[in-house]
Amino acid sequence: MKVDKALGMVGLATKAGKVASGEFMTENAVKSGMAYLVIVSSEASDNTKKKFRNMCEFYHVPIKECWTKDELGKSTGKTFRASLAVTDEGLAQAIMKKMD
Repeated sequence: MKVDKALGMVGLATKAGKVASGEFMTENAVKSGMAYLVIVSSEASDNTKKKFRNMCEFYHVPIKECWTKDELGKSTGKTFRASLAVTDEGLAQAIMKKMD
């Protein structure tokens, strides 16, 4: 049940314009200091997962690996997404709280 609530929070953050989705936008958000949470799909390639783990470690951004590409995409109103960044600190903390 908490997973569904966390996905709902991702959808809320998207509607508020506080989500950068897709690899390129996620990477830009992290490198520009705008990301407060990165979510990578469990279906993402090992290369993508490693890239974002290393990047988030370097920039001190929390990273979570969960959900399918389809679930992530549907929560953001897109077809599918392998990664996204939440760019609002309060929403990022609320999503992490629901995930834990």
